[in-house]
Amino acid sequence: MLSDSSMPDLCESILHFPPFAAAPVPADSSEPTQNELFETDPPPWELTVGEDVQLASIVFARSPHGPYDYRIPDDLLDVLRPGMRVGVPLGHRKKPTPGWCVSIKTGNAAQQKLRDVSEVIDDEPLCDAALVRLVMFIAHYYQVPAGQVFDTLIPASVRDNAGTRKTTYFRPAPGLTEEQIAKLPSKQQSAMRFLIAQDRPMTAAEIAIMAECTEDPIRRLRKKELLVPEVRRELSQNIRIRAQSNDGETRKTHDLTAQQENALSRINSAVDSGRGRTLLLHGVTGSGKTEVYIQAIEHVVKQAGSAIVLVPEISLTPQTRGRFEDRFQNVAVLHSQMSASERHFHWQRIRRGEVQVVIGPRSAVFAPLPNLGLIVIDEEHDTSFKQDKQPRYHARKVAHARAMALGIPLVLGSATPSMEAWHATHTGHAELVTMSERVGNRPMPDVQLVDLRVKEERGKGGAISRPLHAAVLETLKEKGQAILLLNRRGYATTIQCPACGTVCACPDCDMPLTHHRDGGKAMCHYCDYTIPTPPWCPACRFDGIRYGGLGTQRLEMEVKARFPDARIARMDSDTMKRAGSHQRVLSEFRAGEIDVLLGTQMIAKGLDFPNVLLVGVINADSALHFPDFRAAERTFQLVTQVAGRTGRGDRGGRVIVQTFTPEHPAIQAAARHDYLKFVEDEMVNRKKFNYPPLGSVARIIIRGPLEDKTESVADAIVDRLEKARDLLKAEVRILGPAPPPIVKISGKYRFHLLLQATEAAVVGEVIRRGLADFKVDPKEEIEFLVDIDPVNLM
Repeated sequence: MLSDSSMPDLCESILHFPPFAAAPVPADSSEPTQNELFETDPPPWELTVGEDVQLASIVFARSPHGPYDYRIPDDLLDVLRPGMRVGVPLGHRKKPTPGWCVSIKTGNAAQQKLRDVSEVIDDEPLCDAALVRLVMFIAHYYQVPAGQVFDTLIPASVRDNAGTRKTTYFRPAPGLTEEQIAKLPSKQQSAMRFLIAQDRPMTAAEIAIMAECTEDPIRRLRKKELLVPEVRRELSQNIRIRAQSNDGETRKTHDLTAQQENALSRINSAVDSGRGRTLLLHGVTGSGKTEVYIQAIEHVVKQAGSAIVLVPEISLTPQTRGRFEDRFQNVAVLHSQMSASERHFHWQRIRRGEVQVVIGPRSAVFAPLPNLGLIVIDEEHDTSFKQDKQPRYHARKVAHARAMALGIPLVLGSATPSMEAWHATHTGHAELVTMSERVGNRPMPDVQLVDLRVKEERGKGGAISRPLHAAVLETLKEKGQAILLLNRRGYATTIQCPACGTVCACPDCDMPLTHHRDGGKAMCHYCDYTIPTPPWCPACRFDGIRYGGLGTQRLEMEVKARFPDARIARMDSDTMKRAGSHQRVLSEFRAGEIDVLLGTQMIAKGLDFPNVLLVGVINADSALHFPDFRAAERTFQLVTQVAGRTGRGDRGGRVIVQTFTPEHPAIQAAARHDYLKFVEDEMVNRKKFNYPPLGSVARIIIRGPLEDKTESVADAIVDRLEKARDLLKAEVRILGPAPPPIVKISGKYRFHLLLQATEAAVVGEVIRRGLADFKVDPKEEIEFLVDIDPVNLM
């Protein structure tokens, strides 16, 4: 986390890595080595030398991960550089194994058995020196193999050369004389003279067109070795790049407010300082943070620099894209609906320096901009900035490391900053910039809490209470628009038999199946297991099966029934699967063609519609009582963010929050738009147990097909961690192992354990020591994952 004062400098952290070893080779049984993979005699390609040689340190995405040293052959000395992919011999594998070169050094290879680098895969490095250092920092801090980090940093579309093809170019053979040309047939002479006159390599098709001949003379020249072929891999000319436009928002101009001017001045000063600095821009919803970002980036671009803007995927709306594309000539927008060819096309543009601004989700933090001058993370509190699969990095942490290494500013923006970012401003790791007023001095919307425990408030049944029903009717009468938030998709969250009590559950996850009315299916939201919705109980065959719980599909039906004249649209991951779906719905909403927009959290952020007069939160308690110390923080953030979607125009706005616990401090603080009060109360709760940001937490997840064996591995891991802790005399609290709230996912039983300490470095070193050589029998199919700074404990 940003507040961790023990976060090592990039260069210092690399010094803590285990020493590079020689590449694993079949070892002589009389001289066993630590890195041996097989017991056999040394093969003839091994080389033992006593003088200094050039060595390449190679890491791999798959086990064994390395790093291992390989000798660089003479013909590759001027070709191979760090950040390139190579093919190297590994064990007894017949084909060269792909790996990544992380460093080149001169070493004395006496007593080492070295093998040569077989081939260099890339024409030039895919990562510059700064990105290679960043990879090594991520591998060290998050305790994952560097090869896996490289594969995350460089998109698969780039590694696979998506949308490219090999093209052969020709140039005249060296030493070609006029006498030789004169003896050629006329067509071959014409082609050769034209190629020489152009003074550049050309394809056979280009030569044929310009020399007015077929390609046959060119083939004959090549056969005579008068032409030298050169094969290049190029992006195809017919890649389909889908148009990206805004949602119809017209550009609005206004003078910056005093608070915007101050924020912009602070950021520009940080840019001009040439030092790595972190600024937290705490601006209420509607305070104009985006305009500050844009003008700060304009300041960077004027100095021939470029910028990265990270936003949550759900906030990457046409509106966000349109605002930046309207102000900058060269913008690359990265998102999950891109094809592989599109992603590769934009990546190459970014690397060539043709892009001024890169906008995208967490993976955009790795964009290879050559003159990076500023990194902005909007909605920095959003949990989607933490990757949920290996390597489990947090984009905020990675952005901080990259910015500090390059000596550029990092700007974190949010109306509800994370506890970690807020704490960093109190420990000197970040500077606080406050924007407490909305543009145009518009007031914050009034928030009304509806206590669902009171029968008179609930109304006649259904998801919509009496006050919310009346408010929607009033909004529609005033020709305004309404947004309704329910952070749960589907129609019904449980399918249960009232006769025998059986609940339809996923056989692989032991979680209830969610009924989706669209398509008549029951679906597991954890592993996507899907069956047709059962018409009767699968256990007792009773045909009166009950659909319980509430999802967005059911809410949509209720809204249509209660407000038959209203035009309604639903936004959730079920309805937004097609490319362009977001743009279509939001464009219609802006144009006034939709009266009520309902959906999950994707409608809670990144939207600015002046005609929205009402926001309704159907159930504010949906995540409040999860067994997670961040539950209150997430509830406060979600309610505050969705409340900020209204009151952005001249007509004002109101918010109605339905809850069963209106007295909860997080709900009360959100109703008053009082972030400071919430932080004050929440910090007291965190201090009781040294939870982040006042301490550091790591989680280890163990999963396997057999429950008892998985638990045994978890116990063995705890035993090793306790020994490492005692050896280091570290004050680390180890909790578990225990089953997490979700015991089984995709057919694998799960156990987890937590490590707590005041310093992240201490937790990291205990895990590093304890699990240094820990291995599980592959036949058991049990795996363990290390999650540093977890944001999800489910």
